[in-house]
Amino acid sequence: MYYVRKRLEISAAHRLCLDYESKCTEVHGHNWILTIECRAERLNENGMVTDFTHVKDFILGKLDHAVLNDVLPFNPTAENIARWVVDNVDNCYRCEVQESEGNIAAYEKD
Repeated sequence: MYYVRKRLEISAAHRLCLDYESKCTEVHGHNWILTIECRAERLNENGMVTDFTHVKDFILGKLDHAVLNDVLPFNPTAENIARWVVDNVDNCYRCEVQESEGNIAAYEKD
């Protein structure tokens, strides 16, 4: 099995839709750090699991300097963002999303 990991930082704002009172329901921003992990049993025709540049371009193109509520079709919690990355990046099986120091969510598919 081959493994690659890409770490990216994005700046983005969001507001959470919550069923309790929280300051996070107001629009606010983070400098998010995403750690994207991909794997493959065989390398592609270019000798890669996935192209780091394609991962970077996809994530930055969709999320960087965006209001995440405007570009994602779900409540943009760190957990939901991690799942979205895994579901949308080729060969991705795990993603960690750090929204601030000490606050990290991860999603890993079986």
